[in-house]
Amino acid sequence: MNAKNKPEAAIFRLQLFKPSETFIPAQVKHLTTYRPIYVGRKLFGDPGRAQYIVPTAGNCVARNVDQFKLQLFRNPYPLLSKIKAAGLNPAIIHAHFGIDGVYASELSRALDVPLITTLHGFDVTRSDLDMLRSGRPALVNGVLMRNRLLNQCGRFLCVSEFIRKAAIARGYPEDKLQVHYIGIDLERLTPLQGERDPGLVLHVGRLVEKKGTQLLLRAFAQIAHKHEHAKLIIIGDGPLRKHLEAEAARLQISNRVRFLGLLPHDEVLKWDARAAIKAVPSVTAKDGDREGLPTVVMETAALGIPIVAFDSGGIGEAVDHGQTGLLCREFDVDSLAQNLALLLSQSDLNKAMGARARKMAEDRFDAEKQARLLEEHYDNVIEEYRCNKTSRF
Repeated sequence: MNAKNKPEAAIFRLQLFKPSETFIPAQVKHLTTYRPIYVGRKLFGDPGRAQYIVPTAGNCVARNVDQFKLQLFRNPYPLLSKIKAAGLNPAIIHAHFGIDGVYASELSRALDVPLITTLHGFDVTRSDLDMLRSGRPALVNGVLMRNRLLNQCGRFLCVSEFIRKAAIARGYPEDKLQVHYIGIDLERLTPLQGERDPGLVLHVGRLVEKKGTQLLLRAFAQIAHKHEHAKLIIIGDGPLRKHLEAEAARLQISNRVRFLGLLPHDEVLKWDARAAIKAVPSVTAKDGDREGLPTVVMETAALGIPIVAFDSGGIGEAVDHGQTGLLCREFDVDSLAQNLALLLSQSDLNKAMGARARKMAEDRFDAEKQARLLEEHYDNVIEEYRCNKTSRF
């Protein structure tokens, strides 16, 4: 089908994109029957060749006023006017995160097109009170205007079964909820041949409470003296970095731990190619925030690397305990240390788990297959929307 003849899907995210949200363009890349257009409040990253719509890009004052209207009052008209001026005619809007869905619902109503929203994690696990206390307009609107989203949205796609259950508990209508794994590019992410560094433990993530990095440091400190070649590489940045570096010094493991900060995805993959183990010690944060299903877990499985993790949020849906990795109860540092030690000391078990992890990724998380299913969701929601409009008249 010629690109000009494809229906347009407006992919909505207020911030296009945070460095940690490569999963959005990665999903969009595999769409074949819809032409994607990115729509949001502000452009933060490079959209590449993709077409995008943000509020007025010219006069600075006008741009700021438009962004203020959109962020504070959910006014869709700065985006609506740009969409119309560009001659675009979206057949559907697909918002990422429930917070953004609240804003996208206003645009959906103005364009008279259906809306799908993907629920990822904090948007249904973080407490409403904490989001209201944050004072951030998007989070406050996300709570206060949620009922508008629940009424307007045709379908909610949950990145894991865990998130589906969390959404039900938060009051989302069960009949509108469906689990849909984001998917990963299995052609790009393939296990590399050759020997890995048998002592390298890799941890990738934003350095915030939910990622559990401090607990990983404590677990690694328990085994470092028993495994003289063990080393821990931490990739990512965040507000806890200095605190974590101080914790490594307090635990007397600074000489075995390296904090590399935020790296491009290709550089992360180079470290993946060397790692013996990927550690994903995510936990429930004090504000209730939990993992939906981290992309890093699915990518690690595709690369044939065994995972050591806490059984938190949706992680267990991408790690088969004892088969593709090892899980333990949240906050159980001793068990986490034991699991690290086991996979560092048993190379045959390590390789067998890695091979099974790749097979699991092929079965569950193939991005091309998931994109076809996503486009089926688009088709179905568009048809339901048309039928509902017809029945009203």
